[in-house]
Amino acid sequence: MRFDIAFIGFGTVGRGFADLLLEKRELLKKAYGIEWKVVAISDIKGGSVMDPKGIDLAEAVRLADSGNGIEGMGGEKKGLGALETIRESGANFVVEVTWTNIKDGEPGYSHIKAALEMGKHVATTNKGPISLHYRELMRISSERGGRLRFEGTVLSGTPVFNLFDGPLAASGVSSIRGIVNGTTNLILSEMEKGRTYSEVLKEAQRMGYAEADPTMDVEGWDAAAKAAILANHFFGADIKPDAVARRGISGVTLEEVTGAIRKGGRIKLIAKAWRGDRGEARAEVAPTWLPASDPLASIGGVTNALTFSTDTLGDITIVGPGAGRRATGYALLSDMISIARSLAH
Repeated sequence: MRFDIAFIGFGTVGRGFADLLLEKRELLKKAYGIEWKVVAISDIKGGSVMDPKGIDLAEAVRLADSGNGIEGMGGEKKGLGALETIRESGANFVVEVTWTNIKDGEPGYSHIKAALEMGKHVATTNKGPISLHYRELMRISSERGGRLRFEGTVLSGTPVFNLFDGPLAASGVSSIRGIVNGTTNLILSEMEKGRTYSEVLKEAQRMGYAEADPTMDVEGWDAAAKAAILANHFFGADIKPDAVARRGISGVTLEEVTGAIRKGGRIKLIAKAWRGDRGEARAEVAPTWLPASDPLASIGGVTNALTFSTDTLGDITIVGPGAGRRATGYALLSDMISIARSLAH
């Protein structure tokens, strides 16, 4: 299987995938029959390079990591925009890792749609387009033959969707609940030590875990987008993030957090997707009291986790990192392997 790869976005996540492509090149060929070359990179800050003969990926990573633009390296054509790169590069595999926008999904939505309409395969960690336009993008994928994978949209590189291609194949899922936002979990974990919400939030911002404007995290929007993706994928819904019942942690008091511990449990921001009594898909995000016996109650810091209620093995909980260059880059690598396997079959 030969993949000619175009990177749309070459920030931390894209370079994490590039690291793994270089590191795992021989393993990919030997174990999965995958050979690859990068024919284009387009990044709004770093510039763009395109060459059908192949780009020196290690050099591109070195330049980007040093803060220099990639247009200083060799290549047949430079300066193309993202959509031009998708249409002109000849790539059959597009890696879409631009910034997240859960209002309209742009620019990632247009990038993914254009690639799929051309029959290209797409792997993305961008939850904006997947949470807002899942049904449309999957329809185009089915009609045009390009595979769409999005493992990294919920738990970074910790497996969610690919689990059901292998270890949990043929398992039915009735509900999914979990901790899908590391920033809020860190804040609640630190509040358990007797620290106030505002104090911990300021420290999380200093440490780089929380943005200067933390609304996406602390008001539950990030978790709502992920809950929508889970509901749409597993339960056939068409739920948008703003339709998810949502309550964040900004109103959670220190007294509530410490009181939960005294009662033998913990408060966690839980995202949930499930089928209602009439079979309808539902999703919500809310601070939730969990007993100490619940496996999600012990998840601290920036770690993420999901519990799947299945008809084969009962409850299965998967725990792992929800962010990071290597972890999120691995999501894209696993997506590439998943696409290769689907094409082989």
